[in-house]
Formats: sequence, structure tokens, C-alpha cells
Amino acid sequence: MNLDELKRQAAARAVEFVQSGMKLGLGTGSTAKHFVELLGARVRDGLDVIGVPTSEATRDDAIRCGIRLTTLDDIDRLDLTVDGADEVDPSLNLIKGGGGALLREKIVAAASDRMIVIADETKWVETLGRFPLPIEVIPFGLAATRRLIEKAFADCGVSGQIAVRKGRDGHVFVTDGGHWIMDAHLGRISNAPRLAQSLACIPGVVEHGLFIDLASTAMLAGSQGIRVIERR
Repeated sequence: MNLDELKRQAAARAVEFVQSGMKLGLGTGSTAKHFVELLGARVRDGLDVIGVPTSEATRDDAIRCGIRLTTLDDIDRLDLTVDGADEVDPSLNLIKGGGGALLREKIVAAASDRMIVIADETKWVETLGRFPLPIEVIPFGLAATRRLIEKAFADCGVSGQIAVRKGRDGHVFVTDGGHWIMDAHLGRISNAPRLAQSLACIPGVVEHGLFIDLASTAMLAGSQGIRVIERR
């Protein structure tokens, strides 16, 4: 079974938790795309839900699949968000943002009563940091922002190369919000909550890809089936 099939298995398990009447956060990325497609099949069978997409790409997928959409300006809270992750640790802290949607993903997750993370088993790590940490930044004053980011790294006992993300066309990648992303190759983040707090205090940093205490459940698909982990 290849990774894409495992991702679809995890998405299928998450769909089982959706009930009619729910307000849902719809994640971004290859695994979340499977969830949207499977959810759309249930909607066509009569399931009544409404969703808030975390990216323009997810919005397009949801419309194609016939899922009603709304915004966080029109509703107060979401019952459930289902999204993927680039890394998941045993405390269900995450690195997200490989697809560039971390800002909207975090806004939606924070507005949800529950967040289920769906992924294949390769995303499970003992310590976050193997996947480059995305940091969404404002282009203005980028050098000054970078110096403060590097200082935060030093204060938190991590180090590594930082690079502005480029798109497939070789130009700077621009998020849906019009920002840039700096990817930090740290290798190991010994204290993710501390680093998250330090990065959040930096002017010029719009958001970062450390999702701390947001996920309540992870569903990881592997060769032995679906492994379900609840936050401690």
C-alpha cells in the first residue's frame, strides 16, 4: 500500500466522526484533500454540514465536491477541524505549513472545539524538527525579522539554515494572505512550546508552523491499520 492510499485510509476514519449539523474546518494538503473528497460523497448522500476552508485550493475542492461553505465572520465556533500535518509528536504537537496555508489553518484550528489530525505513519516523530519549520513573514524589513528569528533560535537552543521558500517557478512563494515563508531546517526542537512562544513575539512574523495544544486526536495510517492517539 502506497502513502497516498494510507492517507486516504486516515481520511476515511476521520469522516466517520462527522455528523449532520456540524460546522467543520476543512484542512489543506494532500491528506486533507482526501477528507474533502470523502466528505463530499457523504454530502451527496444527504449529510448536512457546512465548512470553512483553510486555503483557496481547499475552497475550490469543497465547491467541486458540493460542500456548503461559510466563513468565521458568519459563525462563532466550529465543531471539528480535520487537517493533515507534516510532523506529529507524542504530545500531539505539530509542524504544519508545508503547503503554505499555516496561517489560515491555525486560525481555523483555534476556532474549533476539536481538531483531528490525519496522516500516514511517516509523519510520526519522537521530537519535532526533522521537517523544516515554516515561518510566515511580512516581506518588509525581512533582514531585521530574520535576525530576531535567529536570536529566538539561539535563546531556545536550536540552530539551522533558514531559507525563503521558492515556488516551482523559481520565484518567491507567496501565501494566500500575500506573505512570504521562511523555512528553518532545525533538525530537532527540544522545547517546541518555548520556541513557539518566542517566535510569536517577533514583529514581522505573521505566524509559525508550530501547532501547540491544538490537536486533540491523531489518526495515523500504516501497514498495520489506523493508529489513533489522543492528546495526553
